[in-house]
Amino acid sequence: MDPRQFQHIVVRDNDIHSIVMSYLLHNCFNETADSLASTTGTKQPQVDRDNMETRKQIIRFILEKKALKAIELTEQLAQGLLEENKDLHFDLLCLHFVELVSAGKKCCKEALEFAQTKLAPFGNVQKYVEKLQDVMALLAYEDPEKSPMFHLVSSEYRQQVADNLNRAILEHANHPSVTPMERLLQQVTVARQYLSEENGKDAFPPFSLKDSLKG
Repeated sequence: MDPRQFQHIVVRDNDIHSIVMSYLLHNCFNETADSLASTTGTKQPQVDRDNMETRKQIIRFILEKKALKAIELTEQLAQGLLEENKDLHFDLLCLHFVELVSAGKKCCKEALEFAQTKLAPFGNVQKYVEKLQDVMALLAYEDPEKSPMFHLVSSEYRQQVADNLNRAILEHANHPSVTPMERLLQQVTVARQYLSEENGKDAFPPFSLKDSLKG
């Protein structure tokens, strides 16, 4: 499909507001969503506010280095999710292990015991072995943030796990796991790639959201 056939389509302000609104509610920015609704008159879709507040708390727990609390609350909100989604469960358990390791020598024994009881069973599954080795290797470094596996202790990695869990919870509740804004960005990227291949990279360089926001 040639993306140029859509170049004359007019996007209304209401459409933009609705796309932004869905993104805000998806990511639990309920106060910002309320502000957008009051200033633009955008109608908010029916959402489970209790569910949103719980998802917001789960995300906060992950970002505040309280992975076990995030696991506990997830099991209350979405029963069976972590049993079904072993990848997510493993990531959350790894986050707690990283929290213990980052606390220093005082938690070293606790970290080892946790690894033996909670992480070791994942070692029997090949796809988890490499990451498990990387996580365990953090014990060898006095400052994990300066280790080759520093990404495992980064705030960016925590945010990634939080985003993945939020999507999984929404999907578990039969809600869309991807927002219209994200789908739109994916379509823009594909369209830009199509035009770049047809007309040359100089004419249509790869789409960059960062560059677009700079204006």
